[in-house]
Amino acid sequence: MDESTPTLTRPPTDGAARESVAARASGRPSASDEEIVARVRDGETILFEHLIRRYNQRLYRVARSILRDEQEAEDVMQHAYVNAFAKLHQFEGRARFSTWLTRIAVHEAFARARRRARWKGLDDMPEARVEPSGLPRDERLDPEQQAQAAELRKLLESAIDGLPEIYRSAFVLREAEGLDTLEVAECLEISEDNVRTRVHRARVLLRRGLFERTGATSASAFSFHLTRCDRIVAGVFARLGLATTAVEPRPASAPGER
Repeated sequence: MDESTPTLTRPPTDGAARESVAARASGRPSASDEEIVARVRDGETILFEHLIRRYNQRLYRVARSILRDEQEAEDVMQHAYVNAFAKLHQFEGRARFSTWLTRIAVHEAFARARRRARWKGLDDMPEARVEPSGLPRDERLDPEQQAQAAELRKLLESAIDGLPEIYRSAFVLREAEGLDTLEVAECLEISEDNVRTRVHRARVLLRRGLFERTGATSASAFSFHLTRCDRIVAGVFARLGLATTAVEPRPASAPGER
C-alpha cells in the first residue's frame, strides 16, 4: 500500500457485535460457521438466524456495490439466504461458508444487473439512495462533529458509487469489508492478481476525486444498521416458514463434558 493511501479501520457490524457480546457474557466462544451449518442440517433450523446476522453487512455491501440500489440490495440478500438454506446440503466445505454464501449473493446481484441492463442500459441505472440514519455514530464526537462525519461518509459513498462496476465490488470487499485478497478472488471468481489490479485502480480513481480530502474511511460506507439486520432476518425466515429468535449457538461439548 503506498503512503498516500488512507488508513482504513473496520468497526464490527451490529450482528457481529451482538454475537460477540453474547459470547463474552457466557464465557464461551461463538460457534463456527461450519458447526452452525452442521446443526442446521441436523434439524436446528432456527440457528440459521445467526448466520444471517453474521453476514448481513458483507452481503449488503457487495450487493449494493454491484447494483447501487439499497432496496434491491436487500432483496438480493434475502434471495441469497433463501437459496443458501435450500442448498445447504450442497455445501461441502471446500471453501469457507462465508465465501460460498458471498458467491451466491454476487451471482444474484450480477444476474439482476444484467436483466436491468437489457431494458434500460447500464448508464440509466438509478442513483443510489443514501440514508444518513443508517450510518454508524461515533459517541466520542459532539453533534456537530457527528453531522460533519456523516456528510463526509456520504461523499465517500457517492465517490465509491461512481467507480466502474468492475472495480467497485472488489474494492468494497477488500477495503470496506476487510476480506483478504484470496477470499475476494474466491468470492468474485477471479485471480488474486486481478483483485490487486482492480483494488489499486479503484484507489487511484478515488484519490483523484475526494478520497484524500474527506479523511473518511471506506469501512464506514454502506453500513447495515441493526434495525435493518432484524428486517432481513424476519424476511428470510418468513420466506422459509420458520420462527425467529434463536438461542446463541455454542461449540459442541467435548465427550464427557457437561
